[in-house]
Amino acid sequence: MAKGSGKTLVQWLVAGLFIALLGGAQAVVLCNIDSDKLNLCRAAVTGRNPPPPDEKCCGVIRQANLPCLCSYKSILPALGINSKNALALPGKCGLKKPPNC
Repeated sequence: MAKGSGKTLVQWLVAGLFIALLGGAQAVVLCNIDSDKLNLCRAAVTGRNPPPPDEKCCGVIRQANLPCLCSYKSILPALGINSKNALALPGKCGLKKPPNC
């Protein structure tokens, strides 16, 4: 399997995992985030004019491994998450966005 298609396969598998998790499956830890806490940021990353992240969401973002999360940015639209909004979360929570993200 080609290197690029292998990465795409992994991304789609992770997308399926996220979809299952958001649907109520057992929580897992990904990039230092317990998957059951992802919904704390959902409002801040969906829709055209999302509200700013609240303190609970920022708490999740502060604990996250941001470079790790950046590696999944291409699958965000498949999850109904606006990539631009998601990538703006660190700045809105007082953190620097990782380089090359």
